[in-house]
Amino acid sequence: MSKFTYEFEKRTEALETYEWDNVWWDHANTENVPRVLYIGDSISCATRIAATKAAENEIFFDGFGTSKAVDNPYFFESVCLFARQQGTREAVMFNNGLHGWHLDDETEYPKAYEELLKRFLKEFEGVPMLILLTTHVSDPERDARVQVRNKMVKAIAEKYNLPTVDFYAITKENEHTISGDGVHLTQDGYKLLAEAVVKKIRELTA
Repeated sequence: MSKFTYEFEKRTEALETYEWDNVWWDHANTENVPRVLYIGDSISCATRIAATKAAENEIFFDGFGTSKAVDNPYFFESVCLFARQQGTREAVMFNNGLHGWHLDDETEYPKAYEELLKRFLKEFEGVPMLILLTTHVSDPERDARVQVRNKMVKAIAEKYNLPTVDFYAITKENEHTISGDGVHLTQDGYKLLAEAVVKKIRELTA
């Protein structure tokens, strides 16, 4: 068992001690503004807010943040339920991020990631999809795993001809923006990520 706390007993799927979903539909009653569906982790929840601000409300970033691992059987269905409420979107961004540590980095994780990604590509067929690499973290052991997973995810993105934004490089180059918990970022850090995704989304939807 990983040293990171998980509860395996009495469940068919591996769960973290605290499981959560955080969904946000920005300016739900406003029409005629391009929307992006941002699927991610807790980093995405804060980046989403900064991205809408960085886009000066010319793009709304609606979020589905979650602790669910890529092999969680409810992940896809949960996203689809939210997406149906959202209606339409100009692009989808996906970053499972810092979850699913029970999965082997080189075999189980990329397999589950690719299977989930294929389902998203089918569900959102015709909508540009942007893959976000996972952020740098302070813990050396976990960061080494992040790097392996990012390598696998980048290869999968290339396989499906999907563009990427390298959150790892941005946060590694700006380590001063990592907060005291070694994982989350300061507002300056989220602003850097937001500016990168807004630039890329504008390129994809131009």
